[in-house]
Amino acid sequence: MLKGTTLSICAAFLLRATCDAAELTENTAFGTAPATPTPDFQSLRIKGLTIALPGPQDTIDPDFAGSRAMVTRHSGLATATSHLLIICGALIILCGAINYAMAADAKRVMFLHSFGPQFKPWSDYARAIRAETTRQAKWSIDFSDFSLASARSDDTESEVPLVQYLRALYLKEPLDLIIAVGAPAASFIQRHRSELFSTTPMIFTAVDRRRVDYSQLSENDTVVAVNHDFAAILKTILQVLPDTKTVAIVNGVSPNEEFWHEEIQRQLAPFANRVILKWYDELPFVDILKDAAKLPPHSAILWHLMNVDAAGVSHEENESLNALASIASAPIFSYDGSFFEGALVGGPMFSVMESSAVTANVANRILSGERPGDIKTRPIEFAAPRFDWRQMQHWGISESTLPPGSTVDFREPTVWKRYSWQIALITTIILLQAALIIALIREHRRRQFAEVQSRQRMAELAHVNRFSTAGELTASIAHEINQPLGSILTNAETAKEILKSPSPDIAELNEIVDDILSDDRRANEVIRRMRSLLKKAPFERKKVDLNEVVAETIRFFSALTVSRKFKMANVITPDALPILGDRIQLQQVILNLVMNGIEAMKDAPTENRIISIRTLRVENFAELSVSDRGPGIPEDKLKEVFEPFFTSKAEGMGMGLSIARTIMDAHQGLISGKNRDHGGASFRIRLPLDS
Repeated sequence: MLKGTTLSICAAFLLRATCDAAELTENTAFGTAPATPTPDFQSLRIKGLTIALPGPQDTIDPDFAGSRAMVTRHSGLATATSHLLIICGALIILCGAINYAMAADAKRVMFLHSFGPQFKPWSDYARAIRAETTRQAKWSIDFSDFSLASARSDDTESEVPLVQYLRALYLKEPLDLIIAVGAPAASFIQRHRSELFSTTPMIFTAVDRRRVDYSQLSENDTVVAVNHDFAAILKTILQVLPDTKTVAIVNGVSPNEEFWHEEIQRQLAPFANRVILKWYDELPFVDILKDAAKLPPHSAILWHLMNVDAAGVSHEENESLNALASIASAPIFSYDGSFFEGALVGGPMFSVMESSAVTANVANRILSGERPGDIKTRPIEFAAPRFDWRQMQHWGISESTLPPGSTVDFREPTVWKRYSWQIALITTIILLQAALIIALIREHRRRQFAEVQSRQRMAELAHVNRFSTAGELTASIAHEINQPLGSILTNAETAKEILKSPSPDIAELNEIVDDILSDDRRANEVIRRMRSLLKKAPFERKKVDLNEVVAETIRFFSALTVSRKFKMANVITPDALPILGDRIQLQQVILNLVMNGIEAMKDAPTENRIISIRTLRVENFAELSVSDRGPGIPEDKLKEVFEPFFTSKAEGMGMGLSIARTIMDAHQGLISGKNRDHGGASFRIRLPLDS
């Protein structure tokens, strides 16, 4: 709060100084003689520091004022700047002085931690006390922290260097208050009170009343004690789990934990005939975990402390408790609320906030000037029992068995109670979505039916297109069939004449028969190709080689090249181009592209009538290009050539390229067209390779 005040004061002074300088600059800029304040310095005293500041109410000597009125505009600006720099420098000194005063007013409080700052349960108390003390304080507090690592063993000689260090550290700047957190810290202070901080106010907190020697307390000491009642804890265990026969007690081997072994044993002695007490303080923690995992039925675990186990290993925070809870075959209870973080069933426990609030209140009373010896507080007892609903469910503990006044934390309300409006909203959304999905499914089916009909009609149109193409190939087909038929006729007539001879040449007859069979196969292959092109078959994708499809299609044009007077330049890649496709439909695409090219070159000179077909492999794609040397496609029509019914021929239907694009879409392929640099058009097909 003081830092904020410091900044506010400095900001206000700086704003005032800036405004005065701006006013002075404006007056001098217009040649107006400003009222000249005297550099009279008022003094500001803060904690022994004196700061001189200009007084705005005084004026300088009249003679000097008269001469001042004669200064030039530049002189006025320089003077204003000089004043501003002087004021800013004074403000910097002022801010530093206020910060110095604030630091000097800060209360110096030291926390002395048992074992270390992260050891449960005292770490939770220290954090809560610090936060609550700061919240209640009316001044700034400078906290420091020291840990008593020597408390992990009974070696008191190792405390001497720490005593000497602390005494030297605070010799010139004594502390305003020491807060000893936990019994080990309290015992350390009482052992060395005469040689360390003998007059410094002291609070012993988070410590049982049995662990403090009240006869050794001075007027500078006060105690915020607690009162452990382990008998009440065991009574609670037997109330919520009446069949309990064994209670395993987790406790360490540090001097503090050894004290509590005897004290717990004394408090639980009346229950010797009721339960068996099993002590874990002679086992390393790893062995404790193994044993806890196989405890007999009707067992419970009482978690006291595990600061140092039998192997000399220290355990901070709640890692060890959480590890035990994850594998234990019995429910876990404890005495302190700092452990109540999900691993415990619960029971009567100390409240961290209650004890910390009392300690913070005592601390602020001492810092306000009260003598610690005059401040008395009652030992803090267990708070009302608390239980973890999740652990109760896990171990089958009924809520009806809990002690009166118990509270159940972490209770999971019913789904409807927790999310009633969310469930209602979700149900409404689901119903709306269901209605929307039904509508979409119906629309999808309608569209699917329409698409099936469209594909059927497109297939029929493609079939018609193939018939149209076949009509244009009639001369080529007739030529291909006539050649083998003519050869068959010639060979048959020759064989007939040989057979008329009295001694026919059997070898020659065999050759003639072989020729007839070969020509028959040629004619049959021509008819087969034509039938496959013209037959009406459903779309079926199979693994084919694009090179083979192209080579087979090229044979259709063998005779057409003569009748239409054009040439074919074919560059087929030697690499296999395996794809998934319908052979007939792919042939139709190639036929359409070639026939379009032939039609486009009908008016070109004979030597320029060349159709180029090229295949190649590009990364994971097979490519086929068909190029001609015709007039090309008008640039403004390139994007329209694949649209239905677009044609540049007077007698064309405009469906060839549209059908080709539809077939490519069905093959997850692409078809594109462009004009060549030296005349003509080029169409490219790109299909994914079959891996």
